[in-house]
Amino acid sequence: MTDSFSSVPTPAVQRSRWSSLALCVLLVLLGLAWELALARTGSGSLAVKVVPLVLALPGLWRMRLYTYRWLSLAVWLYAAEGAVRLYGPVRLELWLAGLEIVLAVLLFTTCAWHVRARLAAGRQADHSATLSTGATA
Repeated sequence: MTDSFSSVPTPAVQRSRWSSLALCVLLVLLGLAWELALARTGSGSLAVKVVPLVLALPGLWRMRLYTYRWLSLAVWLYAAEGAVRLYGPVRLELWLAGLEIVLAVLLFTTCAWHVRARLAAGRQADHSATLSTGATA
């Protein structure tokens, strides 16, 4: 199987793609806003934490299966950061940390959904190709 299973993505693949893209952008915006404006913890150098998410955006846009797979693992670092910062002294940090956890879990869910939908579409395409050639599996 290759990275692109069919030329026309299924509706489930398209929904998971757009959901993943939107959630990734929201997580980038939250990270930047948190570190640069809302609850600064210093010079803003912690804003560099969004770099992996920004690097994932082109792969999400191009529906690279590898990107969805590694992002579904990397996103747990953001959930862990939110869990650690959940116990911050400032009430605003409580809300920001909770939002980061929710966005990270939702991004994991949509990435996993995308991978599962793509693999299912690939299996369906393989099965259809096998049936159309008359070969038996």
